[in-house]
Amino acid sequence: MRTRSAPVAGTGGIRRCDLVVLGSGAGGLTAALTAALEGLDVIVLEHEPVIGGTSARSSGTVWVPDNRHMRAHGMTGDRAMAETYLAALVGERERPAMWRAFLDAAPLMLADLEDRAGLGFRPYLAAPDYRQDKPGAAAGGRPLEPLPFDGRDLGEDFARLASPLPELMLFGGMMITRAEAARLVHAEKDPGALWLGLKLVARYLVERLRHPRGLRLVLGNALVGHLLKALQDRKVPVLTGAATDRLILRDGRVCGVEAVRDGRALAIEARCGVVLAGGGFPADPDKRARHLPAPVADHTPAAPGCVGRTLDLALAAGAVLGPPGRDNALWFPSSVARRRDGTTAVYPHIVLDRSKPGLIAVDACGRRFANEAVSYHEFVRAMYAADASRPAIPAWLVVDRAFIRRYGLGLIRPRTPSLRSWVDSGYLHEGNTVADLARTIGLPADELVATVARYNGFSADGVDRDFGKGGTVYDRSNGDPTVAPNPCLGPIAQPPFYAVAVWPTPLGTSRGLVADTDARVLDAAGDPIPGLYVCGNDMQSAFGGEYPGAGAQLGQAMAFAWLAARHAARHATRRDGASESGRTGSGQK
Repeated sequence: MRTRSAPVAGTGGIRRCDLVVLGSGAGGLTAALTAALEGLDVIVLEHEPVIGGTSARSSGTVWVPDNRHMRAHGMTGDRAMAETYLAALVGERERPAMWRAFLDAAPLMLADLEDRAGLGFRPYLAAPDYRQDKPGAAAGGRPLEPLPFDGRDLGEDFARLASPLPELMLFGGMMITRAEAARLVHAEKDPGALWLGLKLVARYLVERLRHPRGLRLVLGNALVGHLLKALQDRKVPVLTGAATDRLILRDGRVCGVEAVRDGRALAIEARCGVVLAGGGFPADPDKRARHLPAPVADHTPAAPGCVGRTLDLALAAGAVLGPPGRDNALWFPSSVARRRDGTTAVYPHIVLDRSKPGLIAVDACGRRFANEAVSYHEFVRAMYAADASRPAIPAWLVVDRAFIRRYGLGLIRPRTPSLRSWVDSGYLHEGNTVADLARTIGLPADELVATVARYNGFSADGVDRDFGKGGTVYDRSNGDPTVAPNPCLGPIAQPPFYAVAVWPTPLGTSRGLVADTDARVLDAAGDPIPGLYVCGNDMQSAFGGEYPGAGAQLGQAMAFAWLAARHAARHATRRDGASESGRTGSGQK
């Protein structure tokens, strides 16, 4: 089946292969790897100079219900529970066939990549789904993290692997997992945690003698590293700095791309078609203004290359966007600061601070508006909902000095000895009393004083009577287990007092190209466009813009990438488009 292309290290001329993948995030690399495993000749084009997209700076978690690791730990019957959960969460906002196709494909995809390509994952057994108010939500097991990866295994390609967000690394280049971060917070009281920290730092210091950052890759860097190494082993080229200008169509079929690399034209003919995996449009200001709610986000933690370029290519070829959803985005609340080099740091407040005891979020009136421990996606939705009646964007996270010393706050690490530089920079705001803090950030002093006093009263008996912080297994999983009776509630009482502003920032977008259950892009009539596939945030969310649990974006991206590549491989020998459903509208499954 393979029709091995000519070498593609250079630029210019015409190249031929079976499948072209546009984008090098987890979705694009999964499509390329699956196609290679199925015997296809594949080329990956990435228009940025580095590989990995937003996936490389993400947690790397994949949400896969009913995965075999769950079953190995005695968690059986999860498929039925997951279907109940998605039916309650998504319902008819997206075609049920799409999220059912995900449930069918995701565990098979995971097992296939582990068995045939050597990828490794382990389940978060205590990582609950985000919407515990919905039937079928799991208490853990569905999210999986990639195993650590040694960057040396990539050879020269390690230099092309996109770095994580600098603010999510320690000492300028050391990566740690979420579980490690949770342990290290207690290093002064836990000898095991202290020993872990010493080992990690020692390895990092040795590696920095010869490399610009640590070689122990975890989180999204590990996931992309594993996928890239598997592609290296199969001699699949990943061309960076290759900007695709046009999809090549012949007789209504997508059969290649025209691109520019190093200033020279490059045409690639693809016998089986093209997979779009460009990461949506969270980094494009104009598209954010057209599709996302107001006030429109000014910043994003997503990769800068996620500007919707692949969506534009597809629309020009006859594709259509799905219907607009509630907000068309997948959200982080983020604080924003200026780095020393003048660039902007966008720090996502995910799980390390909002859920901890001794923090509240208030609006411009000095009042709480949400359960601070809900998922990042739902927290931003609460910001927008509150902002409709009174200003809540930005929201303010309010804490005391003891909180920052123990847990940190945003960009500020735990046990930071002095906060003066953060206050002087304008990132952190300080007051000797709660009233002083309110005046510093322009809030009504009497309202904020009353809000803090009421919250402190809840902390005494561990029951948040206003918003239920700490009331679900998800909330508590991100709290402080050493605090009782509620790991998410504690007083704000030790001066001085501090606040940091957080803003809505899209980590991804959920409005994308309409596709069928084989990940084939559909046209306005609901028919597949032969030879054109889509996955990841370029595809209309199979979850209708909802966020079921940790890793839902990557899980969905990789599942539909796997489906796309397998469909392309099954129909590789049929070049006349007859296999593409004969334009019968079968895409509307």
